[in-house]
Amino acid sequence: MNNIETILKKRILVLDGAMGTMLQRYKFKEEDFRGERFKDWKYPLQGNNDLLSLTQPDAIAEVHKQYFEAGADIVETNTFSGTTIAMADYHMEDLVYELNYESARIAKKVAEEFTVREPHKPRFVAGSIGPTNKTASMSPDVNDPGYRAVSFDELRIAYKQQVEALLDGGADILLVETIFDTLNAKAALFAIEEVKEERNIKVPIMVSGTITDASGRTLSGQTAEAFLISISHIPIISVGFNCALGAKQLVPHLEVLSAKTNYGVSAHPNAGLPNAFGEYDETPEQMANQIKEYVEKGLVNIVGGCCGTNPEHIRAIADLVKEYKPRKQVVPA
Repeated sequence: MNNIETILKKRILVLDGAMGTMLQRYKFKEEDFRGERFKDWKYPLQGNNDLLSLTQPDAIAEVHKQYFEAGADIVETNTFSGTTIAMADYHMEDLVYELNYESARIAKKVAEEFTVREPHKPRFVAGSIGPTNKTASMSPDVNDPGYRAVSFDELRIAYKQQVEALLDGGADILLVETIFDTLNAKAALFAIEEVKEERNIKVPIMVSGTITDASGRTLSGQTAEAFLISISHIPIISVGFNCALGAKQLVPHLEVLSAKTNYGVSAHPNAGLPNAFGEYDETPEQMANQIKEYVEKGLVNIVGGCCGTNPEHIRAIADLVKEYKPRKQVVPA
């Protein structure tokens, strides 16, 4: 396996696009989510995309394949909600290890096939670690500001189980992403460090927050610089932003990160902002044209797509960035 940190210095790496957007094309119904194994499950399962790694593994593998064919260097595992905390919605906490392990295994198998075919362009698997559906630093109850729906320790334990399974399944990188609450992310990063220490291993870590609106802050109130400072004690290969905003709206926040960090900088924005129906209209050409500003200004080392993006978007981005050098990782003054 070529060292991803070495490759990062040579060229801009391309991350995949949205898994959910691609799975929507299949129009899976309740019975498709259930498959044979879960046909008698007591609770509704439609919408549990992580479960499709067990019940529709060929579809998951096909999505990874399409992104690699479009030019992606890195694909994310189908594990955005792969914690006991998030899976409690479906009463599937006991399946968390298997869900993460199988998701990583599926992605790794496809990645290896492409690396064998194109050894000059090794493919990597990033274990997707989402934020969960609870927040550790804010109360969900406006009448009780001191209440917390989840504790740091509960998050740490849940993330540790996810991390172990992702690594066992073959993930090359761990990606803590769509961070709206940095305390949740700190629990994930703490869990990763625990696993690294226990197994005496090194694992490349990517961290990606989400700026939720025009205020330029995360949901828990941090600016881009504050977010960066909060996670900079951890040895990571990249820090960046994804989701919530389109490519154009991310520029000022990427400029802050690029000026303030020696880590690589990543961006995987949405295909513009959602329309009145919650859909994304930005074409691959429009998105690539906006991302051109990232590479002309030398802001990024890793770039891809989030909500609303598909292989056509990733192909347009991959075609664009191969003409540009990656952002220089220099120690800021």
